[in-house]
Amino acid sequence: MNQFGAIPVFVAVVECGGFSPAARFLGISKSAVSKRITQLEEQLGVKLLHRTTRKLSLTEAGEHYLEHALKANNAARDAEDAVAQLQGEPQGRLRINSPMSFGRLHMAPMIPEFLKRYPKISIDLVMDDKAVDLVSSGFDIAIRSGELADSTLIARRLAPLNSVLCASPEYLEQHGHPESLDDLLQHNCLSFSYSNDVKEWTFIKAGSRHQVLVSGNYQVNNSEALRDAVLQGLGIARLPTFVAGPDIKAGRIIPLFSDYQMPAQVINAVLIERQYMPAKVRAFLDFSIDYFGGDIPYWDR
Repeated sequence: MNQFGAIPVFVAVVECGGFSPAARFLGISKSAVSKRITQLEEQLGVKLLHRTTRKLSLTEAGEHYLEHALKANNAARDAEDAVAQLQGEPQGRLRINSPMSFGRLHMAPMIPEFLKRYPKISIDLVMDDKAVDLVSSGFDIAIRSGELADSTLIARRLAPLNSVLCASPEYLEQHGHPESLDDLLQHNCLSFSYSNDVKEWTFIKAGSRHQVLVSGNYQVNNSEALRDAVLQGLGIARLPTFVAGPDIKAGRIIPLFSDYQMPAQVINAVLIERQYMPAKVRAFLDFSIDYFGGDIPYWDR
């Protein structure tokens, strides 16, 4: 039965990508992690992990074991959540995944206020623009935009995600103000590389959609880096208002084609559907919705 105590250690090693980060994650020594994995392999009679000085990877047996270990780990968390429902005050560790720009600009300032209200909760915030698999990664919540492809997940709306086409006053002074959508063909249009329509921008007016194929000399996978390029007068870009809002209010960025709308999405908190929603998760969702401001988030006011 000792192997059951090793499951969280094994899962942490795989998720963290090594013994040292797993040890930091678990709050134990690296030698304790290594010893527990070695004992687990001896008890099972198989090698679970390939170890080199540079890389750690799963063996075929390790892949099979991980599949069931994740289920066991999640079942244990469900059991903890069921008990936590009886404890009143939300508590426990909350793992959250967020896109980089939204996480840095809006999640990071919010979390200290949340923790002051709920001091028995601890948070592990991971900011990464790459999508994660909630089932295998061990996150409680992921902040995402757009449609959900996985039917096993549920989403809680946090705020609308609006975009705006914009440029700096310096760029417009030097290159001219585009008067029509077709004028964009003559401008340096900067792109967000993770967008589904990197080079085809859509504009909506009176229910009609207009597509424009754009081109430019800069494409980047981070919205704040794109904003910096706009501020330095490099070109015209489509930015989320949660990034551009303060600069628009200060006049550092000028919105273009205000009589058109760009397709809007929703910022969701995504979580795995579970029998019990942990009190810590419910508290975080409710706090986030109130903090961001619902249908009109604070960055759009």
